[in-house]
Amino acid sequence: MPTACPRVMTIDVEEWFHICGCGPTLAPDRWPHLTSRVVDTTTRLLDMLDRTGTCATFFVLGYVAERHPELIRRIADAGHEIGSHGHTHARVYELTPESFSIDLDKSVAALAGCGISKVRGFRAPEWSINDKSLWALDVLAEKGFQFDSSMAPMRIVGNPDYPQAPHWRSTRAGAIAEFPPAVMRRMGQRMPFGGGWGLRMSRPRSVLREIERRTRAGLASVLWVHPWEIDPDPPRITLPAAKKFAHYFCLDGFAKRLEAILRDGHFGTMGAHLQDVRP
Repeated sequence: MPTACPRVMTIDVEEWFHICGCGPTLAPDRWPHLTSRVVDTTTRLLDMLDRTGTCATFFVLGYVAERHPELIRRIADAGHEIGSHGHTHARVYELTPESFSIDLDKSVAALAGCGISKVRGFRAPEWSINDKSLWALDVLAEKGFQFDSSMAPMRIVGNPDYPQAPHWRSTRAGAIAEFPPAVMRRMGQRMPFGGGWGLRMSRPRSVLREIERRTRAGLASVLWVHPWEIDPDPPRITLPAAKKFAHYFCLDGFAKRLEAILRDGHFGTMGAHLQDVRP
């Protein structure tokens, strides 16, 4: 149900072990030895979206697309939009323009192998297009991407001076639309509201009330979730304190809370709102 003030639901399709900055414990050479949960958890999420009549934008990791092409085809067949989440879940600011370009090409090729011929959108792992990696927008535009959702208007991972509303950003290859995640002021600074621990800790009624307030104020609400967040029996490993909080806080009962939000939130895809992005 697109509106002039976007309400967008997005899904970052990745495994439970795709966590940046954990050193050798979750290094890529360990991934093949860890139990995959992404098909089961994404299927649960697809069923939830179907029950609530929600169409979402799925940012798919190339690593997942290569190993589970049938899952990606099921997402597309259900009418959802598919974008890239990169290939190896690397933070963009830890890459060079050249290595980012290669990672991006691999992700697009993996999606093409699943029958996804046109990929218009991108989201960087951990919102990692920031002041250290604005060059990535040039690379995206040069490769024909039309929109990005990687710049968080909060200090933790981005910059609180970034706009909160969807907007066009100039690059040497033309303009690209930027869709920031929904944030709100908590404890004196901007914190995640539309996803992660900020969404998991919130009552559905409070979330929906805030979305209505944002709509009246002319602000978009871009929400984001991961399939592993609704795993009924999520694998648990030892993580650094900050990572442990971000990954495990308030997981219990989140699937039920998320479904209540989806049922009354009237969300759509990112691509459907491109025409609503202001200069």
